[in-house]
Amino acid sequence: MEILSHDIVIIGSGIAGLRAALEASFNTNGKLDIALISKTHVMRSHSVCAEGGTAAVLRIEEGDSFELHAWDTIKGSDFLADQDSVELFVKLMPKEILLLDHLGILWSRREDGKISQRPFGGHSFPRACYAQDRTGLYEMQTLYDTLQRFDNVTIYHECYVTSLIIDNNVFKGLTAIELKSGNLFAIKAKAGVLATGGGARCYNFTTFSHTTTGDGQVMAYKAGLPIKDFEFIQFHPTALVPSGILISEAARGEGGYLINERGERFMKKYAPEYMELAPRDIVARAVMKEIEESKSGCVYLDLRHLGEDKIREKLPSIYEICKKFAGINIVNELIPVKPAAHYNMGGVHTDSNYATPVNGLWAAGEVACSSIHGANRLGTNSTAECLVSGKIAGAKAAEYANSINEFELPKEAIKKEEDRIYKLISKEQGDSIYDIRKKLREIMDKYVYIFRIENGLKIAIRIIKDLKSRYENASIDDKTKIYNTDFISMLELGNMLELSEIIAMGALLRTESRGAHYRLDYPERDDVNWLKHTLAYWTVDGPKFEYIPVRITKWKPTIRKY
Repeated sequence: MEILSHDIVIIGSGIAGLRAALEASFNTNGKLDIALISKTHVMRSHSVCAEGGTAAVLRIEEGDSFELHAWDTIKGSDFLADQDSVELFVKLMPKEILLLDHLGILWSRREDGKISQRPFGGHSFPRACYAQDRTGLYEMQTLYDTLQRFDNVTIYHECYVTSLIIDNNVFKGLTAIELKSGNLFAIKAKAGVLATGGGARCYNFTTFSHTTTGDGQVMAYKAGLPIKDFEFIQFHPTALVPSGILISEAARGEGGYLINERGERFMKKYAPEYMELAPRDIVARAVMKEIEESKSGCVYLDLRHLGEDKIREKLPSIYEICKKFAGINIVNELIPVKPAAHYNMGGVHTDSNYATPVNGLWAAGEVACSSIHGANRLGTNSTAECLVSGKIAGAKAAEYANSINEFELPKEAIKKEEDRIYKLISKEQGDSIYDIRKKLREIMDKYVYIFRIENGLKIAIRIIKDLKSRYENASIDDKTKIYNTDFISMLELGNMLELSEIIAMGALLRTESRGAHYRLDYPERDDVNWLKHTLAYWTVDGPKFEYIPVRITKWKPTIRKY
């Protein structure tokens, strides 16, 4: 196996990964040798799908404040957020917005020339900076274009990372498959940043790209790192029916209404003050109740009253998506929507500076859980966290790499991964991975969706364990090396099965309702017994669960009303 060497390796090329690469380069004047490795071509990372905006406090003189942003985030999290992490996050965010501005991003502007901000769900002040409804794409373009200034960064496009190499609790590197050749190779690095994004493609109705299969979480999990709070899956209230493509919350931020089949604005029953701009967990449950009562299969997003000029100016992507994928002209037609799996509040356990329990390894973006989002994330806090966490992780990784001497990769770890990969691809007969994947997604949608109950979760866990057994005997027809997408799908399925088991078992054990985790048999929040984080550790028999307390600095849990 070929072994390459870099000072820092960043796994993942979305907003968090690109920001980490930039910060590491900024902090060392381009002196460190940095590798950025991406499962896709860099500009096809899932971050380009982010639409609505990025939250930051820019208008203190108009009534916003760090304390208000922190409070909105903590209340939105249903008080599961670690408050020191939140306070650091909100204080760093304005500089990130201004940095992107200086780097040339096309922020939408007010008439006075200042960066425009729109309302978003759960925020008590309009603090979502945006670039039309293509915010993630423009942030990615700006970061990627700026990274071209640095000749110390080597980008590995279309390379699938298969494992982390950790020796005596110290990060040493990784193994990966180059898709264009099919060759397995290793990268030796003094420091690493895991920035692989989310992992809820185990659901069938989802806004996630096909590539977001939880690879980073499972690499860390199998290397002994804990996965935190993974039972908390955010279901975005408005995904286009039947495709599941995201219809951004920006549509409601610009004044769109949710109506049921009777034409009623039903959110007044569930969140009379915030209406359509209540937090996503509340809106998603309201939408599902309306769908179940009417048996209509969807509710509708109404933008007709906004007028064509505003829609074309502020929501051009939504206009195009509905036209191309549903044949709907949103200027004069309703958009059929229902909730879809959208975001992982949980991830690889980190501290408030995004350090994992392994020396030399940080995690940034959606793959990580520094507990900013708790049990429910507010819209526009995700791209914001990608920027902040990328900055912090990149800086810390650079500082650490500068302090480390040269070393050799442990040969036994490389040999073990070579054997695992060969064993998987060489199986001649077995179950179809696509049949297993289809069944997994069906049961996750049915039993581990917005409304959960003990019996359904137990059924899901039993089926997942059976699917894991079938996976051990699964095989693929394509045995070639070059762009073997069958084999990549096989690796991804293994990851989705592991994460689905964590989600379902964590949800079964958490006998309360908090944020996006709603138990029909335990409909109340239980702060006495459950104001704590879940930690899941890998074992050969399935996840082992432990719990740690939530870090509270100043805001005590209260009744959550909107």
